[in-house]
Amino acid sequence: MKTIDAGENAVAFVCRDDKLVAAVSDGDVRRYIIRGGDLDHPIKEVANYSPISVPANEQIDYDSLMREKCITALPIVDEEGRILDIRFLSNRYFRKRRVALPVIIMAGGKGSRLRPFTEILPKPLIPIGNKTITEHIMSRFGEYSCDHFDMIVNYKKNFIKSFFQDNDNSYDIDFIEEPEFWGTAGGLKLVEGRYESTVFVTNCDILVQCDYADLVERHRADKNLITIVCARKKVTIPYGTIETDSQGKVTGITEKPSFEFYTNTGLYVIEQGFLKKIPRNTKIDITDVIENCIRDGEKVGTYLVNEEDWLDMGQLDEMERMKRHLNVK
Repeated sequence: MKTIDAGENAVAFVCRDDKLVAAVSDGDVRRYIIRGGDLDHPIKEVANYSPISVPANEQIDYDSLMREKCITALPIVDEEGRILDIRFLSNRYFRKRRVALPVIIMAGGKGSRLRPFTEILPKPLIPIGNKTITEHIMSRFGEYSCDHFDMIVNYKKNFIKSFFQDNDNSYDIDFIEEPEFWGTAGGLKLVEGRYESTVFVTNCDILVQCDYADLVERHRADKNLITIVCARKKVTIPYGTIETDSQGKVTGITEKPSFEFYTNTGLYVIEQGFLKKIPRNTKIDITDVIENCIRDGEKVGTYLVNEEDWLDMGQLDEMERMKRHLNVK
């Protein structure tokens, strides 16, 4: 995974005796994880052992072949199968695909984790470089032609409304005022009936780097009521841990164990039926609504991203990482 993440085109080629034998892309890894695969297992469980390659003496349009085969990197090999060169899909073919869905930004919270900053400014207006976090979020969606935003506001709502109304921007923004603090999902009930079908929902303090068009395609292909964008998180306990039996006898000891789990990034794709699951004028968190959906037999899916592609500004120590990622001061 480190090799794939380090490359701009998110693919690694596997060679034996200098000869091409397999390829592994981030998509291969993501599909393997979704099937329940373990990343500690050998690469052979993930790799594609029939990778597409082109003989060096064959004259073809490399870009056309890569677009036809939906790949971003193409090895050029000699008669023995040794890689002589790798051609990458030209940058002109990496334009973001149009999605053009409405986006709900949940911006009504008090931002308790960001105090003392949020005692002065509401969380959506905390600056990251020369733009607010909310403007960064809208810019990311704007790359996919999403230009209508419904912003659910409450805490310091007049600050937020004045900021966006007084600043020129290319987006259509409607402000939905939450009369009380209704948790992370209660305010979503206020936008029920405003849309025809699929909608993005995002927290106002996170950025997720992924292909939003692919996310929507996966959501619709799986026919989910809601798709949760998840990041695979690895946590290492900085101490040795002790296992005991019921009598207190030590049965094992592990030095600085590591655990992996999926975390909720705060980005979702939903259908209108999800909004119908939210009770009106009630304080409720989105996790509770999701649990109710699972209980009712609704389809709840996930879309996996790398931990490094999830930026959570809701924590003070993460603000500096977000600045570095966005290359701002």
